[in-house]
Order: sequence, then structure tokens, then C-alpha cells
Amino acid sequence: MKTCLVLGATGFIGGHIAREAAARGWQVRALRRDPNSVGAIGDVHVKWVTGNLADRSALLEAMRDCHVIFHSAGAYPHGTRQIDRDVQSALGEMRNVIAAARETKPDRLIYTSSFTTVGLPGEPHRLADERDLYRPGTAGDAYYEAKWAMEVEALNSGLPIVTLNPAAVFGPGDVHLAVSEIVIMAAKGRVPFYFDATFGAIDVRDVAAAHLNAVERGRVGERYILSNHNMTLKDGLVLIAQAAGRKPPSVHLGPPLLNAIIAIGKYLPGGTIGHLRTMRFWQPLNNGRAVAELGLPSRPLADTLRDALAWFKANGYL
Repeated sequence: MKTCLVLGATGFIGGHIAREAAARGWQVRALRRDPNSVGAIGDVHVKWVTGNLADRSALLEAMRDCHVIFHSAGAYPHGTRQIDRDVQSALGEMRNVIAAARETKPDRLIYTSSFTTVGLPGEPHRLADERDLYRPGTAGDAYYEAKWAMEVEALNSGLPIVTLNPAAVFGPGDVHLAVSEIVIMAAKGRVPFYFDATFGAIDVRDVAAAHLNAVERGRVGERYILSNHNMTLKDGLVLIAQAAGRKPPSVHLGPPLLNAIIAIGKYLPGGTIGHLRTMRFWQPLNNGRAVAELGLPSRPLADTLRDALAWFKANGYL
């Protein structure tokens, strides 16, 4: 029986990785900062270990005798004011994970990166894929810079690492509303407008399955885009409205107005403006490698949103 450690199990993707691993009969350990936190997996049998990514001794203890490490607890900074500090903090945590893995020698380290490290297509008339690399500094956002720096650190570590790059992830169990705030707002009828944007989306359960499949099927040193649905922002909001029984958005905000909102928004508190500022980097994605090599499954997005809304209602978010 395989033993795995999930870093980030109290979060959205990490929680589903732990759930999927347990369902496949694995022994699951999970690292958590708060000794009372169980995220959305209180019903899953895991062995909890208290610690954090800044505590190398806790990482060593948690990793001991584990066949596989799932690292889905990467830093999640946003903003533009302290990018260098945020990147260095993120790199410090990644280096602690790498150092502990060098000592404990797992068979595989499966690292959850982000679609933000995928750059624009190198040639015209094709979808972006794993060959396309984000150019550091172009987004001017702490999240983009930290994710890129951590991915480079991971892939250059010399460890048996497979990197997965999820697109926008939706589904039940998003306890911290990592990406689902827009779903809840739209379900409440608070998003009557839309912008011109196209993005990739995927069900969190498909993401988790790909992580488990990557243990045996993923190639060391490679990265895999996890995305199943390329769509416009309007189409996504229409699907949410349909699932929630709301009217779809009808007000189109063009680039001039969007730019004005971004210019004003940088002086306002909160992180929502960061998503608007980096919207120009959203793009459709090619999932061919993950489908062919990892057997990436694909749920209909309408089912994903229906299940997500049911979970949010059952847990008091709606």
C-alpha cells in the first residue's frame, strides 16, 4: 500500500487530492498549520501532522517513509506593492520542501503549479501548451511572479518532480473561496456584466484524478496543463446563472471602461482588482498532453457548477 503526504490538504485542490488518494486505497498523511482544521475532508481518513512549509523539521517528519509527496500548498500572494518580498517568501517555502524531499527521497513529488506559468503561444493560430513559458515581469503581479519562480525552482531541483498546471478550478469543497467567489456572486445575481476574456476551466475532481495518475504516468521533469473547457467569461457566467436559476449577465463592458476600473481599483482594498488587472493574460489552453499521458478525465462544466452550488448552499456560503 502506498503512503502519500498531501501539503495543502485543508485547501481546495489539496483536499480533493487527499480524498482521491484515500478512495484509491492509499494511506494519506496531511500537513496542516491549524491542529483543528480539516478543510472539506473531515469525513476522509487521513493522518494529520501539524506544521507548515517554514518548519523544515515538521516537513521532514511528515515526509518520512512516504512514497509520494503532493505539494499543493504553494504560496498564493496577490498585489503589486511587495512583489520581491512575496516571491522570496514563496521561494523559501519551496526550498524547504525540496530540501526535505532530498533527505527523505520519495519516489515522486507531484507539484501543483498554475496556468499562469504558461505563456502566449510561440506560433500563431495554435493554443498555448506546455512549450510556452511565462516571461517573468510581464504581469507585474505577485501571484504570477511567485508561481513562475516556484515552478522554475521545482523543475531545476533534480528531484523526481512532475508539475501540473491547472486552469481555473471549480467544484465543491472550495473552503477558502480560492477561485469560487465569482461563482457565489453570480449565483446571487451580483454580476450583471461581463468583459471580453477567454479562459480554461476544469473540475477540481478531474484535477485530483490527474494528480494521482501522474504518480505512475507522469514524466519526471515535465509539466502538464490541466484544463478541459475553453470558454468566454460571458459563457461561464451564463452557465452559473443557469445552474442558480438567475438571469444571465447582459451588460458588456468594453476595454476602455475595464481599463478605467482597473486604474481606479488599484487604490481600493481587496484582491478582486488583481484578477481584472491580469485578465489580459487569460487564454484558451491545449490539454492534449495531459489527456494522452495522464488520462485526464473531463466532467461537463454544467455538472461542476451544479455540484459546487449545492455544496455552497449546504455549507452556508449561499
